[in-house]
Amino acid sequence: MKIIEVNNISYKIKDRFLLNDISFSLEEGGFYCVVGMNGSGKTTLIKSLTNNIVLNDGQIKIKDKDIRKYSAKQLAHNISVVFQENETMFDFSAMQIVFMGRIPYQKLLEQDSEEDFLIVKDCMERTNTWHLRNRNIKDLSGGEKQRVFIARCLAQKTPIILLDEPVSSLDIKHQFEIMELLKKINKESNTTILIILHDLSLTLKYADYVIALKDGRLVNFGSNKEVLTADNIRDIFEVKANIIDNQIFLSNN
Repeated sequence: MKIIEVNNISYKIKDRFLLNDISFSLEEGGFYCVVGMNGSGKTTLIKSLTNNIVLNDGQIKIKDKDIRKYSAKQLAHNISVVFQENETMFDFSAMQIVFMGRIPYQKLLEQDSEEDFLIVKDCMERTNTWHLRNRNIKDLSGGEKQRVFIARCLAQKTPIILLDEPVSSLDIKHQFEIMELLKKINKESNTTILIILHDLSLTLKYADYVIALKDGRLVNFGSNKEVLTADNIRDIFEVKANIIDNQIFLSNN
């Protein structure tokens, strides 16, 4: 079942296209990675899928319904997002952050219910963050913060989770930890994952399908091994690639 359909979308600022005539569709329960050089349109694509920008052309459908016909609350029932940098201005506890995932299901000024608490507890246990529940979010490590924000997405109970470079600032151990967690959520809950990654070896290891962008255009879309070939990597990133035992090694010559 197609859960997201992107039909010929374009978005430009002044005369520069950030997205240029892009079309693809995502199947329910798939694990998709978006790759491309800086400035290729990856983050703009995420913004378009959350209805945070007004497209110049084209249409996006979520569950066969035009995204522009969703209210903000309806869209929050379908899509949740983890950004690369999740800075918070206030001294929230980790549990308060996860409770924010329940806001789309509450009426104005409604208090958290027992059901909300049980959902939050379950999501924090699934992401191994329950022991962090009373810690200030500002005091957590990068990996701990990302697990908390993923728990918030789970508490939001959306069939789609979008992630904008959630592991780029983490060390290798925590990168694998977050990717394993996302793959587990994908498989156990049939959640559609769309994640922007810079690390092509992680993409090859975890993605079912890869969306490759260059200069605002879709240049490749297919299975991970179909897209991440030495020739395609050279065309997309303008570097030489050697692929050995599912590891991608890059060089300038």
